[in-house]
Amino acid sequence: MNIQVHSVKFDADKKLLDFVDAKVKKLGQYSSDIISVEVFLRLSKDQEMENKLAEIKVEYPGGPLFAKKQSKSFEESIDNVIDALKKQITKQKEKMRGI
Repeated sequence: MNIQVHSVKFDADKKLLDFVDAKVKKLGQYSSDIISVEVFLRLSKDQEMENKLAEIKVEYPGGPLFAKKQSKSFEESIDNVIDALKKQITKQKEKMRGI
């Protein structure tokens, strides 16, 4: 699985990049068919508390999967996005099996 992490308009520290990498690799437990994963970390323009945005695009045989979540920390956003993608991967696998 090829993983690319993009931090938009800020420099992500190694701790955050390692966290993202570890979480994304766990998606491999749900499907070994994942081709590549692209992660975008952004700070939203509004200055409210929940301005950390995480977007993940997964290249998958049944078509690309995408999830986007916003919260007060990048770690929380990544956790929420990963949970959403786990559900999408499970649905996609069932669909491909004809369940």
